[in-house]
Amino acid sequence: MKKLSKSVNSTLKIGRSISRLLKPGDIILLSGTLGAGKTVLAKGIAQGLGINKDKVISPSFVLLRVHKGKHPLHHFDFYRLKTPHDILGLGYEEYFYSEGITVIEWPERLKFLLPKEFLKIKLSTKAANSRLLQFIARGSAYKRLLGKLNENIRD
Repeated sequence: MKKLSKSVNSTLKIGRSISRLLKPGDIILLSGTLGAGKTVLAKGIAQGLGINKDKVISPSFVLLRVHKGKHPLHHFDFYRLKTPHDILGLGYEEYFYSEGITVIEWPERLKFLLPKEFLKIKLSTKAANSRLLQFIARGSAYKRLLGKLNENIRD
């Protein structure tokens, strides 16, 4: 599934639409180049969970920020991760498979530590404010989620 976002507000709205369908234990991977809109989408997801979007910043220097909302939001950013072994001591699995929602920016840095099932959203820049979002589901629960998203996200 692909969706075009023509503005920051549109990307936030897509994030809010996604959050309405998420349940504890869900894992969302956000992939794309610097400036592609990963953190903006994470802000929209947070808003939908009742979290102030201004509190959601790229956690590049701390790897993880936890926000309290309707469900806890575990916001990982692995941009500065050098090897997957660098996060083994974090107990990351406790966050991935907990009662919260997990959003991971730069998931490709995890390599062999990636969860087996997830919803991945690839963001790419089309113009100054336009972003193409490509949704990829791995696992039956995420394929069902993707079907619901396709019905609920309007262009």
